[in-house]
Amino acid sequence: MSTKDNKGLKILMLHGFTQSGPRFHDKTRALEKALIKAFPSSTLHYPTGPLPLRPADVPGFVPTSQENGDEQETDSFAWWRRQSGDSPLYSGMDQGLEKIAKTIRQEGPFDGVIGFSQGGAAAAIVASLLEPGRRQTFQTAYNKDPQKFKYPSSFISDDGEAIQLPVKFAIVYSGFAAPFELYSAFYEPKITTPVLHFLGSLDTLVDETRGRVLIDSCESGSQRVVTHPGGHFLPSQKVWLDAAIGFVKDCVNGAVTKKAIEDEGVEDMDVPF
Repeated sequence: MSTKDNKGLKILMLHGFTQSGPRFHDKTRALEKALIKAFPSSTLHYPTGPLPLRPADVPGFVPTSQENGDEQETDSFAWWRRQSGDSPLYSGMDQGLEKIAKTIRQEGPFDGVIGFSQGGAAAAIVASLLEPGRRQTFQTAYNKDPQKFKYPSSFISDDGEAIQLPVKFAIVYSGFAAPFELYSAFYEPKITTPVLHFLGSLDTLVDETRGRVLIDSCESGSQRVVTHPGGHFLPSQKVWLDAAIGFVKDCVNGAVTKKAIEDEGVEDMDVPF
């Protein structure tokens, strides 16, 4: 299928911790342009997380003597927050997933989901929640241990099914898996939706070890892994855009290979895939 024959796609875009929908949109203009060029009439949808953050919540914030990090308002939001101390819980995850589900109901259904950092983790979670049988997996885990995270009711339609069919693809930039056993049903059994993972070799906020936990939680036959020589950001150079577009084309056309592509670098990458 040629590029000009490709139909437009509807893609859910999930921002990172301390960002917002509009700010993430600003940071993904090059990716948006490449997607619309490859798939004319495509639309990208940028919801904002429901949890507002204070300056003190933002990594690296150092208040001056006149500032109070707990009282100032920011244009920074999250899909959930890590509880303080050693608590094995994310605070507000139900709210974050409810906001995503509301977006799916009002603006979907979506062909794919793309996320960065915490939004990348959320993108993988969304892909998981929409897969056949996942709700039963959550129920089985909850029956064994009522402390486990329950399948979010916001993702259940009036007829008892998931609110939309599984997405065709997910792209995760600097993503990670929820690190606690309470959230294991997101990843066991492994996510089968085709996922493209981008890792930054110099990323110090979400290091490779955390990223590979999520990679290992996805079926190897339907995922691809690309490492770029940068830090904690969404790479926008042509080679990385081509990698993303090539992956989406393969997913939309049903041509995702059965062999995972691991650790591709710019020096040996042959794109599109």
